[in-house]
Formats: sequence, structure tokens, C-alpha cells
Amino acid sequence: MNLTEQENRHCIDVCNSLLRGELSAIEVYSQVNHKYPDEPETTSLRHIRDEHIWAVGRLRTNIQEMGGEPDTDSGAWGNVAKSVQGAANLFGENSAICSLEQGEKHGRNEYEDALEDEGVMADCKLMIRTELLPKIDQHIHTLEQLGKS
Repeated sequence: MNLTEQENRHCIDVCNSLLRGELSAIEVYSQVNHKYPDEPETTSLRHIRDEHIWAVGRLRTNIQEMGGEPDTDSGAWGNVAKSVQGAANLFGENSAICSLEQGEKHGRNEYEDALEDEGVMADCKLMIRTELLPKIDQHIHTLEQLGKS
């Protein structure tokens, strides 16, 4: 394996990790939307879920362009996230929104770690910085506002 293939492999692995996080977010938001289908916040939560669906498509395309195979499920992290969210759902809508906000902040940290990773290629960092991370910040802001209402 030459240097470029090694660089691609590392970047693909990082992007697949981010992809698994996005897949987990979709699962969790779907779980909350199912639990609280008639709440006024559901429209905002569906919008956030749809943006995570968009991010999954963006990451999958990016991974394929680098010659990689995109992961297809959220893996172990998804199971943990769904369990935590399920427990939060039992305590009511405000607890569920707080849990979603914590999940978004974890996702932001994952993206920020990727930006600091010297092995992540410049094109990937540009995508994260200009496309993916701003959406996460918007999600956090929306959830903070929902938590106050």
C-alpha cells in the first residue's frame, strides 16, 4: 500500500466513523418522533433527522469517491445511543430533548476531532467545516430553544 492509499484509508476510516454517528442520529430521532408524534416540537425534530439523512448521503458519496466502502449501520454506538435515548424518553419530552442535545454535542466533538486529525485530507476537512459542522451547530441551537419552551 503506497502513501496515498494509506492516507485515503485513514480518511475513509474517519469518515465511516462519522457516518456511523449520523446513522445513529437518524435512528434516535426516528425513535423520538415515533414516541412523541403529536408534539409541536416534532416538526423541528423531523427537520433535524432529515438533515442527518442528508449528511449520511454526503458522507457515503465522499467515502465512495475516495475508493472506500461506506458502512451501512450505526454499529455498537447506535445501540448505546438508542438505549440512552429510550431511557430519556421514559422521563418525558424535555428529558428526550436534553438527551438529543447531548448527542448533537457529541457529534460536534467527533467532527472537531476529525478537523484536528492530520490524517484527514483537506477536501474532507472542507466538507466538514463548511457543510456538516454548521448543520450540527444549528441542531444544537434548535434543541436549546426547544428545551427552553
